[in-house]
Amino acid sequence: MIRLPVDVRGKKFISFNKGFTTGKGCRFEAYPIDGKSKVLLFGTNIQVNDHVHITAMSSVVLGNNVLIASNVYISDSTHGSYAGDAADSDPLSIPKDRLYSVNSVTIGDNVWLGEKVSVLPGVTIGSGTIVGANAVVTKSLPANVIAVGIPAKPIKKYNFKTQRWEII
Repeated sequence: MIRLPVDVRGKKFISFNKGFTTGKGCRFEAYPIDGKSKVLLFGTNIQVNDHVHITAMSSVVLGNNVLIASNVYISDSTHGSYAGDAADSDPLSIPKDRLYSVNSVTIGDNVWLGEKVSVLPGVTIGSGTIVGANAVVTKSLPANVIAVGIPAKPIKKYNFKTQRWEII
């Protein structure tokens, strides 16, 4: 089920699969650096809720059975580089004219991204992980954890032996 309106830019560079649903007001953008590859890949049974924005230039891959709450932002790119090295962007330059900095994003199977989560370039979120509302994911998260905060940090891990979420 696709709830309109949905804005899809670069559709031929996006791979949608069985069981894909969206809420209203979503925006999916794919602008491959090489101009020909599929760079935004959705697994099966993905539920995307209202006003989700996903942008891909290098690679954004979402695994199977991913749940994305409303107002979530996921991107593998930024306007400029801010790593603290020789490639840094000049703050006096116009932001939209800065060279893109790109780094792939991977979201594993059975991940749940809460309301207003932001996932930034270079991040991998391990399978089974839950990211709490309003978190900003700036670094990769392991599988089977609950992460919250700005920046997002794991606070619980699932113990398969006891079948319980445990504080870490």
